[in-house]
Amino acid sequence: MVSLSQAADARESRYASIVVDADNGNVLYAVNPDRRSFPASLTKVMTLYLLFDALEQGKLTMNSRLPVSAHANRQAPSKLNLQPGDRIDVEDAVLALVTKSANDVAVVVAEAIGGSEDDFAEMMTRKARQLGMSATTYRNASGLPDAGQISTPRDQATLARALVRHHAHYYHYFSTRQFKWKGQPISTHNRLMLRYQGADGIKTGYINASGFNLIASAKRNGKRIVGVVFGGDTAGWRDNNMAQILDKGFARVNSAPTLRSAAVEEEDRADLDKLIASATTDKTQPIKASFKAPPATSDSDIGDADPDSWGIQVGAFGDYKTSHKAASAAAKKLGGLISAASVEVAKAKSGKRMVYRSRLVGFTEDQARAACKRLSKAKQACRVVQPSA
Repeated sequence: MVSLSQAADARESRYASIVVDADNGNVLYAVNPDRRSFPASLTKVMTLYLLFDALEQGKLTMNSRLPVSAHANRQAPSKLNLQPGDRIDVEDAVLALVTKSANDVAVVVAEAIGGSEDDFAEMMTRKARQLGMSATTYRNASGLPDAGQISTPRDQATLARALVRHHAHYYHYFSTRQFKWKGQPISTHNRLMLRYQGADGIKTGYINASGFNLIASAKRNGKRIVGVVFGGDTAGWRDNNMAQILDKGFARVNSAPTLRSAAVEEEDRADLDKLIASATTDKTQPIKASFKAPPATSDSDIGDADPDSWGIQVGAFGDYKTSHKAASAAAKKLGGLISAASVEVAKAKSGKRMVYRSRLVGFTEDQARAACKRLSKAKQACRVVQPSA
């Protein structure tokens, strides 16, 4: 389990967040909102913004067929494994970007609109300045590591608000939970959207240098807010933290001052200490303690695999407590195989009764299969699942 000191160290080194009112931009919550870091695949929100611009301008249609170059094919995972000479429909490209965060598709879009990825990155940065994103510079269309590609939570919140306002007609794509590519289902990386009331998008991001990032938007009682988290220590911790600061945002959105001050940010820093404690020790919430392994050496270090799309299930029980205990015990057996994973108790109906599925989530597919193999050798029931299952 991630200790409080580990979580605090992660927060001090790179954690930053903001929650804003989507209608007027008022800041409802903030911790280090102007801290500059790597956006990772949050970058693809701007790539999609420019794609939606092209659709609005009639330069492309959803049925346009975009060519795949050798440069696109060479991108690191996560990707669709498109081959040079292939073509992909614009709508499939949109779906691949919002669900799988496919880096090869990001380059396909960039080259179709900008001619080259470098020229498209310049377009991205110009658009960022037009939108008021003064601290953001783009160097590529995907979010793959580049020392010059930087942003802040405040700028990413500005981008999300602009996308909802200017491209409302296309925003629904960010709510996609699954789409099929060549007959194979691809599930969203955005697990928070699957469990947070009112959430309807928008994008996860991960590279080693950034930690786990997320832009989330949620709407309740006709009021929309946008949250951004940079530098989560694990995917599970990031999602838990986002859920809690969105709760704070909704509590504040209809009350009090129109702008959060630096003094209030200090109050929020104290709140974050409490959030860290609850995210790592409280056992009363649906998603629980996070587990951290030594740094991985897989493609997810250089791509945006954002490894929260696979999980394992170790049982189904009649009550929450037993289910959580079973998942925690399985996590201890796995030791070093745990990588950015967390305990999840998934509530579901089985006939007329309620069951609580005991799971660990936050794996790549290979990690999930290796985990089940180890548990099976230890005579522990286990099956591999995708998060939407």
